[in-house]
Amino acid sequence: MALCLTCGVLLLGSGSSRLPPGEILAGLMGSSDNPVANRLVWRIRLPRVLTAALTGAALGLAGAVFQSLSRNPLGSPDVIGFTTGAASGAITAIILFTAGPVTIAIAAVASGVATAATVLILARGRRGGTTGGYRLILVGVGVGAVLSGLNTLLLTMGDLERAMSAQIWLAGSLEGRTFAHVATGAAGLAIFAPVVVLCIRRLSMMEMGDDMASQLGVPVGATRILLVVASVGLTSIATACTGPIAFVALAGPQLARRLTRAAGAPLLTGAMMGALLMILADLIGQNAPLRLVMPIGLTTGFLGGLYLLVVLGLSRR
Repeated sequence: MALCLTCGVLLLGSGSSRLPPGEILAGLMGSSDNPVANRLVWRIRLPRVLTAALTGAALGLAGAVFQSLSRNPLGSPDVIGFTTGAASGAITAIILFTAGPVTIAIAAVASGVATAATVLILARGRRGGTTGGYRLILVGVGVGAVLSGLNTLLLTMGDLERAMSAQIWLAGSLEGRTFAHVATGAAGLAIFAPVVVLCIRRLSMMEMGDDMASQLGVPVGATRILLVVASVGLTSIATACTGPIAFVALAGPQLARRLTRAAGAPLLTGAMMGALLMILADLIGQNAPLRLVMPIGLTTGFLGGLYLLVVLGLSRR
């Protein structure tokens, strides 16, 4: 938490006009003698930092749930294809309706839930068996590839100006975030996070296996559906706020588990690690070499790719 706050303050001071810590604090209090600093802090940078933190927390929490349900470290929303599904709904709203943040969020959640339902149905065995493991991941990758092609088709056939806006959104960005995006992210966490919290005990039992959980009185099927819907909702809201963000949902829970070495799904620590990763990624993007300003989606993709290579290298030993 302290590291998140520290990085958040650093991010408030980063950008084309750098602000010292004292000026940042005065700007937050609204007591700065510099009206430009007040405007930078409250209208531009604070919404950006809060959106990054809320989005990262949502992705980290969703990733922890999916990895626990699938019992696979690769079982994150971006790998399974749920993020791409949410992006499909958002792109449709942008290109066809020139939608605002709320409409984009609704479209992303609806599309994300539909994608999740499709993946879960296709991943079930012939006799209605479990949807966990590599089968779920492989089906998700296939559905994600189809939806990625659909997104490209929408961008190709849409109005040029709207298609350009959607393409910029697809890169994953925190530019131009407002308190409307903050409210959207906060509302998503307020709605879906309590569902996950209420199912923590059931989720811990399900990690021992579906048969064991059923013997302990856990309604496995209903709990899985409830957790999937909540996690897809978190992922979709995050996608609506910033665009598709890669690897935060994958790396956040894994890093949290490695650091805490706690048993069970790292839900709270995974959410905090996701928020930290988003803020760090934006901080790195704002201070990239050669004065390049990198979109956060590009930064997380680059850092996440390096992380995945390191994990694969360590697993060979």
